[in-house]
Amino acid sequence: MTTPLAPNTPLRIGLLGTGPWARNTQAPALADHPGVRLSGVWGRRPEAAETLATAHGTEAFTGEAGIDALFAGSDAVAFALPPDIQTPLAVRAAAAGCHLLMDKPIATTVAGARELADAAERAGVASVVFCTLRFAAGTADWIAEQSSVDGWFTARAQWLSALYTPGSDSEYADSPWRREKGGLWDVGPHVLSVLIPVLGDVTEVTAARGPSGTTHLVLRHTSGASSTVTLGLGAPLGAVGMEIELRGERGVVALPKWSDAVGSFRAAADALIDSVRTGVPHPCDVRFGLRLTELLARAEAGLGPVPAV
Repeated sequence: MTTPLAPNTPLRIGLLGTGPWARNTQAPALADHPGVRLSGVWGRRPEAAETLATAHGTEAFTGEAGIDALFAGSDAVAFALPPDIQTPLAVRAAAAGCHLLMDKPIATTVAGARELADAAERAGVASVVFCTLRFAAGTADWIAEQSSVDGWFTARAQWLSALYTPGSDSEYADSPWRREKGGLWDVGPHVLSVLIPVLGDVTEVTAARGPSGTTHLVLRHTSGASSTVTLGLGAPLGAVGMEIELRGERGVVALPKWSDAVGSFRAAADALIDSVRTGVPHPCDVRFGLRLTELLARAEAGLGPVPAV
């Protein structure tokens, strides 16, 4: 079990990762958080770790020894790494007594996600999975409001980006795991993190392929409602957009717009701090991350082999 955080004491959070998400979101959110002390930055490339750490007034770590040193000097660790690198490091962090601020998905295999969830439970550490819409200003309150309402009949969700469309110059496109796993695993966790608290857990999943790596899902939920989901990272520029719409006895409502990723990550850090102080698990913790991985793996298996062209 970890030692409780003393009142008014900042949570020392180390950051693992130095890529675009770490530079643009995690590092600035943690460095500017009044309840956090950024205890260091670890990276696989020493020069990138040094640059990011220097920019935010903290220490750089690298290599295997650096991982252990960062864990030893931190109360918690935040991850901005590909999932299959994140997972084993998070297991190590939990064993070292560090609370976990995870990126989604927490793993791309059910076995990996279950190992991580079990490790966090054994160590007694708090955890939060950064499903952005659960923490963004506007959308978080909207989800809570719709979750308190009964009578939803169906929902429709679309998340289409042009990350891998020819001509895209996004720095986030340099991500082999996203290219391999596609929108199902990249943005699918975000959509499910909205639909599940509102409509209930998923009891049935049907999946089908669409153009340019798009995935279509039909879901049935414990409330009896159904939902349809379209996910893709290679849509034409004119088709890009994200929307989630609910329909039920009270009418039709749509997810509000959001844009502040840094503020959302800061709110996720707030949630982790609260869970550390109270001992109450957050609804979007590693157990929820395990459930998301189970559902995504089931959907992926349902797609079957890629058809020959």
